Amino acid sequence: MKSPIRPTDGEARELARNLIETSKYAALSYVDPSDGTPMVSRVALVSGPGGQPLSLISDLSHHSAALQKNPVCSLLIGEPGAKGDPLTYPRLSLRAKAVFVRHGTAEHAPLAKAFLARQPKAKLYIGFADFALVRFTPLGAHLNGGFGKAYTLTADDLGEGLPGSDHVRKETR
Repeated sequence: MKSPIRPTDGEARELARNLIETSKYAALSYVDPSDGTPMVSRVALVSGPGGQPLSLISDLSHHSAALQKNPVCSLLIGEPGAKGDPLTYPRLSLRAKAVFVRHGTAEHAPLAKAFLARQPKAKLYIGFADFALVRFTPLGAHLNGGFGKAYTLTADDLGEGLPGSDHVRKETR
């Protein structure tokens, strides 16, 4: 049987990076530390400096505690449009490592600025002590670009050509 996965090309890479760049929300999958089962939560999402997905998460949330114990996770990025079959719209299943960036670190201020530029309502709580920015370092992804357009992407595919992409590659090796 012929594989349904197409060879990864520039168009697939661009679509994946565009999904990360334009999405405001994602479904976050993580492992429940109490019993090892998968869980899913919706999180706000922006494309941070270097193109890496970035979220703001409270330590009071179940997914925050889980990610601090096991930072390996995945994000489903991409929303269906208002019309037509939702399964025909592109989506990216991103495998990642969650890296918490706390208040007072050198990296926090530029990430907070980037986050607030796309999620301005977060200004109300971004300064709360229980909130941390979470940078998702890509490990690889599966892209469904629409009907019959499936691709497997590496961390390098997701970082090529973006400002700060060397940072992405160094962290995933």
